[in-house]
Amino acid sequence: MSAPYRLHHPRWHRERVPIFWWLGKLAYVRFISRELTSLAVAYTALTLVAWLAALAPQETLADAWVRWLRSPLAIGFHALVLAALLFHSITWLNLAPKALVLRLGKRRLPDGAVIAAHYAAWLAASALVFWLLVG
Repeated sequence: MSAPYRLHHPRWHRERVPIFWWLGKLAYVRFISRELTSLAVAYTALTLVAWLAALAPQETLADAWVRWLRSPLAIGFHALVLAALLFHSITWLNLAPKALVLRLGKRRLPDGAVIAAHYAAWLAASALVFWLLVG
């Protein structure tokens, strides 16, 4: 008679890490801050979708939505959201040379040129949106 088989699960060694471990280094704080600003991006997208949904059925809903958006609380909150979106956009564009390696022949395009091209495209897209909205 053989001994019963028992599945072996080794205990892995895992160091305990405090929840705010990322506050110890500025690079980590920037990274976490950038990741948290994606919540502002999601909020902005949902706000635009809600605005479109409010415009569709009836004018009273759209008027109430606009009244809320004009309140001092909403304006202050959206100023913070704008700051978070700008931080998110700037850090995203500054990461472009790490994600996109462009070559001209055998030479790699300098990081500054890639960043400048992205900022120029951002400025052009913003100008186009401004022109379409303000006219």
